[in-house]
Amino acid sequence: MEPQADIALIGLAVMGQNLILNMNDHGFTVVAYNRTTEKVDHFLANEAKGTKVLGAHSIAEMVSKLKKPRRVMMLVKAGKPVDEFIEQLLPHLEAGDIIIDGGNSLFDDTNRRVKYVEGKGLLYIGTGVSGGEEGARHGPSIMPGGSPAAWPHVKNIFQGVSAKVEGNVPCCDWVGEQGAGHYVKMVHNGIEYGDMQLIGEAYNILKKWPGPGRAGDARGLCRMEQGRARFLSH
Repeated sequence: MEPQADIALIGLAVMGQNLILNMNDHGFTVVAYNRTTEKVDHFLANEAKGTKVLGAHSIAEMVSKLKKPRRVMMLVKAGKPVDEFIEQLLPHLEAGDIIIDGGNSLFDDTNRRVKYVEGKGLLYIGTGVSGGEEGARHGPSIMPGGSPAAWPHVKNIFQGVSAKVEGNVPCCDWVGEQGAGHYVKMVHNGIEYGDMQLIGEAYNILKKWPGPGRAGDARGLCRMEQGRARFLSH
């Protein structure tokens, strides 16, 4: 059978499932694979039922369904699992194929993996994906970096499924070489966690501060709760 899929995604936790469904909504055909293959069957019979999503029960089957250059994205736990999947993929891929790490890998690890995979004749992208489960389903912020030659082959997919700002500008563009994408994601996370800390400390001060007009006043607490929603973002 002629390969039909635009991209494969390894890892069917909620983030992976939602990103696959997002890609499907934007007209891309995705092959879903998970180390525990029962998850593939469950996903196809439930969340992905009625879609164009394809399933695979082995790395070889997954790769056989991909158009060239083959694009394989991993959404797995950072660290050893990423290296293990790279080793499983290499025997099945050819020069010019693309491996993508969409997890929260340390940028130093991505630097190493870019050099290693390029040394095998393949291309490698390390990309931050931000927005949580809802973002993955309806539009994340995507921060790709790595092998520059890979970008033209994933640009339409990544920018197509990403969140959009005014003027339909995608929240996704090429960040730079080696681990630049994961470095930007690290900085992004630091800013996000700083914002969360600021909101938490401000709320705690208002809640404990005595006197009328502050959060000791039920109306103040209510206003604070209502305002929290405006701080939620990617």
